[in-house]
Amino acid sequence: MTLLGAYNLWRELQARTFSWAVRRSFSSCGPGTRLVPPIEIYGPRRIAIGARVHIGPGSWLYTAGEDARLEIGDGTRMSGLCVLSAAQRVRLGRDVLLGRNVYIADHTHGVAHPELPVFEQELERLEAVEIGDRAWLGQNVVILPGVTVGAGAVIGANSVVRSDIPPRTVAVGSPAQVVRDLPGFA
Repeated sequence: MTLLGAYNLWRELQARTFSWAVRRSFSSCGPGTRLVPPIEIYGPRRIAIGARVHIGPGSWLYTAGEDARLEIGDGTRMSGLCVLSAAQRVRLGRDVLLGRNVYIADHTHGVAHPELPVFEQELERLEAVEIGDRAWLGQNVVILPGVTVGAGAVIGANSVVRSDIPPRTVAVGSPAQVVRDLPGFA
């Protein structure tokens, strides 16, 4: 076995062991799911993870408050360095693909009190976020509160999504705008 082969085997064993060790911490965690450390997890009892999900290293799963819910559907793949932050509800459908460094939050941070650091201020604009089945969010995409990304939609890299994106469309830019339709579901 080569050094690279040994390293890859060690990483896979580490991910399997970590995933097995923490799976009961979540409200649910389906079979075949891999959480690749290091990963930050806050409020795991309010997080439901489907089967065959891959959550890459450096990602952050966060729920704030007893009513917050974070749901990740079966077969979803998160490349790494992704942030999913729910103060109300964030839901990713089945087979969603997230490029590296995607940020999805159902809230914003308050800035009304200049004497306080932003992280000490109350959360604002709490509005649920929904990412439809088979959607693809490219690298560095930001999804803001209240957004629904339709099933099969593609969001281009570096886009900031401030409003709903219809199913089977491609949206790019800041703010993201639909630039074309995709063929319908077969």
